[in-house]
Amino acid sequence: MRSSLKYPLQIIAALIVLGLLLVMSIRYGSNQTPASTVFDAVFNYDQTNIDQRIIVSIRIPRVLGAMLIGSALAVSGALMQSVTKNPMADSGLLGINAGAAFMLTLCFTFFPKMSTLDTTAFSVFGAAISAGLVFMISSLKKSQMSPTILVLAGMAISAFFTAISEGIALVANLKQDLAFWHFGGISAVSWNQLARLGPWIIIALIVVYLMSSNLNLLSLSDDSIKSLGKNIISIRLLALVCVVILSGISVSLVGAVAFVGLIIPHIAKFLVGTNNKKVIPMTILLGADLTVLADLIARTIDPPKETPFGIIISLVGVPFFIYLARRDGNQI
Repeated sequence: MRSSLKYPLQIIAALIVLGLLLVMSIRYGSNQTPASTVFDAVFNYDQTNIDQRIIVSIRIPRVLGAMLIGSALAVSGALMQSVTKNPMADSGLLGINAGAAFMLTLCFTFFPKMSTLDTTAFSVFGAAISAGLVFMISSLKKSQMSPTILVLAGMAISAFFTAISEGIALVANLKQDLAFWHFGGISAVSWNQLARLGPWIIIALIVVYLMSSNLNLLSLSDDSIKSLGKNIISIRLLALVCVVILSGISVSLVGAVAFVGLIIPHIAKFLVGTNNKKVIPMTILLGADLTVLADLIARTIDPPKETPFGIIISLVGVPFFIYLARRDGNQI
């Protein structure tokens, strides 16, 4: 009985934490907003009230954006770890985010008036190119992907695209403009962006959950999967398409934020086990919890200045990466 109740209680706890963080994030920023003002802004909106306009126009879309982006990055990391059978895999560490960031740098440099939808399409395209290059390099000599070569290829591709992006930004005098975005900034997320891009993230997350049973099979050998009558190529391809969509949209909105996809899937598996039917929902919630909390800390740590929330996440991510490297070094 206790075992059957454990998972629902964990999900409820993660939802409660997320709800509390959302309320705190809406209330707190460069200054504290009274709870009554937040209540009126949501249920009795007065457009002439400046505090209510800040809440509705800036804080709420920002918080919702942080929640969606956290879920997207966390699930993309879980997918990468399942597809590659590598506990260190993450869209940021494997260069996919860098490819998306490279295409966005090109957009900002040569097409500064491009619409949000168009820049996002380029970002997803850049993520796809980077993913293709990484997986092509990692499987040059073997029928199955080598985890070691995969990580090295990801580091090389990431360094390559990052260097080119930095060079273009320097020549085009965009270094300062892009600095905050490169470190992960969510302050510019708007209702318009959420309306256009949010549904794509939600659809991708639903697709991932629906294919979670097939993701469980990826822990088996290729021959074992084929003996069960499953098409391993189609499973991996659909998973990678979801990774590219989730990563590309995330980078276009908040920049190249690493470590969310590395940290959260491991915490989710520690809490609920390795069954992806349970891991994916928990990963979605914990990813949202982490990014909303990081954004809240970034806004309140040194007001009125704002610290890029990607730096806050990296302060946790780097030690966690070192811990995983020591624990799972033989699998890398």
